[in-house]
Amino acid sequence: MNKPLLTDNRLSHSTLTDLYQLTMAQNYWKLSKKNLKTVFHLTFRDIPFGNGYIVFCGLDSVLEAVKNYAFYESDLIYLSGVKTQSNKLLFEKEFLEFLKNYKLNCNIYSVLEGTIVFAEEPVLRVEGAILDCMLLESQLLNKINFQSLIATKASRIFCASSGKPILEFGLRRAQGSDGALSASRSAYIGGVVATSNVSAGKIYDIPVVGTHSHSWVMSFESEKEAFKQYILSSPTNCVLLVDTYSTIQGTKNAISAVKEYLAEPEKNFLAIRIDSGDLAYLSKKARLLLDQAGFQNTKIIASNNLDEHIIASLNNQKAAIDTWAIGTKLITANKTSALNGVYKLSAIFNDEKKKWKPCLKISEDIKKINNPGILQVIRFFDKDGLAYADSIYNQLEFTPKKSMVMINPRNPRQKKTISLDSPREELLHQVVKGGKVVYHSPSIHSIREKSLNQLKNFDASIKRQTHPHIYPIGLESGLYQVKEDLILKNKNLSQ
Repeated sequence: MNKPLLTDNRLSHSTLTDLYQLTMAQNYWKLSKKNLKTVFHLTFRDIPFGNGYIVFCGLDSVLEAVKNYAFYESDLIYLSGVKTQSNKLLFEKEFLEFLKNYKLNCNIYSVLEGTIVFAEEPVLRVEGAILDCMLLESQLLNKINFQSLIATKASRIFCASSGKPILEFGLRRAQGSDGALSASRSAYIGGVVATSNVSAGKIYDIPVVGTHSHSWVMSFESEKEAFKQYILSSPTNCVLLVDTYSTIQGTKNAISAVKEYLAEPEKNFLAIRIDSGDLAYLSKKARLLLDQAGFQNTKIIASNNLDEHIIASLNNQKAAIDTWAIGTKLITANKTSALNGVYKLSAIFNDEKKKWKPCLKISEDIKKINNPGILQVIRFFDKDGLAYADSIYNQLEFTPKKSMVMINPRNPRQKKTISLDSPREELLHQVVKGGKVVYHSPSIHSIREKSLNQLKNFDASIKRQTHPHIYPIGLESGLYQVKEDLILKNKNLSQ
C-alpha cells in the first residue's frame, strides 16, 4: 500500500462513523457473517420542542454519502495505526485490505424530504448485508437527526409568523461551518425565505440577504452621514439599521437621508431593521414615522434573539413588523439540543429456513422497544384531503384486505378500523437500490414547497405552539401481535 500524504483532507464518508461500527465490522468479517441479511429502521423516539410533528430533512445528504462511500488510502493508513487500550493494533491487515475495495450493496427506503412525520414511525429503512446496514448507522443519524431538528424549528417559527417572511441570520452562532451550512438548508426547507449565509446561497441556491451592521454606523462621524454613504454606495439595497443609538431618532435620520440622497425613495427605500429594545413599541413608532413621511411601502425588519414564542407575543401585541430575522434560537434549535432518532435492527434472514425473522430490542423503557419486521407506513386522508392517521405495518405479515385494524401501542384498548378504500399514501420510497442511488432529489425550492404544502394537509390542532393534538399513530393489528409475542418470548429468554 503506497503511503499518501496524510494531508488528504477529503471528507471521508466511510470514517464518519463511531469506532465501534468498524470494530463490529471486523468481527463480522472474521466470523464470516459479513453477508448476513438484515433490516434496520431509523425512527424518532420523541417530537422536539413540545411540537406536534417533525419535518423530515437530511435525505439529500444521505444520498450524497452513499454515492461517495469509499475507504480512501489515507483512511486505511490511519486505521492501520489505531490501537487498543492495551496498545495493540486494533485492525488486522487482511481486514483493511477487504475495506480497500468495499462497496455498498444495500437498498434504502426513505420518507421524502419535507414530509411531515411523527415519533415512533420508521422514516428510513435499510436492507442489506449486516456490514452495509451497520456502517451507515452513525452517518444516517448524524445527518437526519440534526437537519430534521432544524427544519422542525423553522417550521414552528413559520407557523408562528402569521405568514410574514422569515430570514435566517444564524451563521455566526452555528455549531461550526458544516452545522451552519446544513442548518441553513434545513431552515429554508422548514419555511425561511432567505439566509445571510453566502456559502449556503452558493451551494444550495437559497436566496441571500444582508444589509449593514452597527459598526458601519459607528465608523462615521454621525448616524446620518453613515446612512448617506450607505445609500450612495448601495442605492439598490437600501435597508438601514436604525437602532445604533436611538431607534426613533435613527428612523428619523434614515428618512432624512433617504429623501436627500436616494433616487426614487418611495420605490427604493426597502426597509429599516430594528435589532434591540421593545420591538412592539418601537416598530409602531417607526411605522408611524415612515407612513407620515410617505414611505408606506418601506418594510420593518425585526431581529434581536427572536424565536417562535417571542414572535407569537409580538403578533398578539400587533407589532408593526413585516419580516422576522432569526439567528441563534433557530440555528441552534434553542432549548432542544438534539433530536432523539435511533437506528435499530428489526429483521434477520434465516438462511436455513429461507425466511425473514422479525426481531426487537427489549427495554424497561417502553419507548426503547422497537417495532419488528420489514416496516412500511400508510397515511390515510379524509374526503377533504386532511391526514387523519398513520398506520405502521409489517410487509412480512400483512396482506391487504378491505380494511386495516390499527392499535395504539401505548393504549391497546384504542383501536381503529380503517377502510383501505380511503385515500392513502405509503411514506417509504426506494431511494437506493443495490448501493446505487435511484432517486433524483428535486430542487431545494420544490422541497420547501412540499414542506409548506404538507402543513396544509393536517388539522390546525397539531400545529399549535403549546399542547398540540397528538396525531394518531398505530400498529396494524398483526404487527402489534407479533411485537407482543416477541416481547414475551424475549423476556422468558432473559430469565
